[in-house]
Amino acid sequence: MDKNFIVFETNRLDKFLALNIDASRNQIEQLIKKEYVKVDGKIVSKTGLKLKENQSVDVHFPEAELNPKKDETFVKESLKDKNVEIIYEDNDILVINKPYNLTVHDAPSVKDATLVDWLKLNNISLSTISGEERYGIVHRLDKGTSGVMVVAKTNEAHLGLSKQLEDKSMGRYYLAIIDTPLKDNVVIDKAIARNQNNRLKMSIEENGRNAKSAFFKMALSNKENFELIAAKLFTGRTHQIRVHLSSINRHILGDNLYGFKGELNKINRFYLHAYYLYLTHPISNKQMSFKADLPNDMNEFLDKNFQLENINVKLNENNIISNFNTFA
Repeated sequence: MDKNFIVFETNRLDKFLALNIDASRNQIEQLIKKEYVKVDGKIVSKTGLKLKENQSVDVHFPEAELNPKKDETFVKESLKDKNVEIIYEDNDILVINKPYNLTVHDAPSVKDATLVDWLKLNNISLSTISGEERYGIVHRLDKGTSGVMVVAKTNEAHLGLSKQLEDKSMGRYYLAIIDTPLKDNVVIDKAIARNQNNRLKMSIEENGRNAKSAFFKMALSNKENFELIAAKLFTGRTHQIRVHLSSINRHILGDNLYGFKGELNKINRFYLHAYYLYLTHPISNKQMSFKADLPNDMNEFLDKNFQLENINVKLNENNIISNFNTFA
């Protein structure tokens, strides 16, 4: 896919592209650095190149490709206990239910196989626009968070989905089990940044990036000491749900990084699950939504400690959406 643009007024190349194509700043930077952009027929690699009036800008969007795999034996061994469920697939997108304890993409600290490795192992065509370690990845979930994700199989789909993330027309609803019930449904609007004392954590910081979350009370446990809640994000900061809950002295069960204190030997991860995803198909423009069933460990905990038949009624996705519409 190629596009051509004419410059009508002076501007920086990266800013000009941001005005003319549906792509994030990082994606535009990748296109330029990988020499997919030409000005007046010549390849350019400087994001800050000054454009002049009447210059011609060509942008080439490379075809998605099957990418090299890590050692197959290592990947299979690392992924053997991690079941990635495919919820939906077509030529442009793949929607999955990610298990907990699976990292989405590589980073210097990541030792095990990732979701990207799983995608490559299964020979799934992936977009390449976000760089080698993040092939296909439009949005992510923390390693310990399970649930629904969409993966881009083509660069055109990736650009369309990224635009939806930016304008908030794509989003997710989450479910979590917390250690102390909320007093009321609540919207938390507090900026988040890296914690200066513990680089593994994020925290509420006055000079951080703006972050807004809404939380809705779903069901109390039988002893009224735990609560199932739903969450909706208006921004996408790292650990946002966990940080915002911690700021009001509420903690997701098992989340000892953010203050949960309990029988951790019985809970081997934190109970946070991306339950429901809505989006517009980036090619057909069809409105779509997907639900990722709760994992077995969360279901078993709810069955043991809650009235499950009441919860099943409340977990209807239309019910969750209408609840948030009343207060957020």
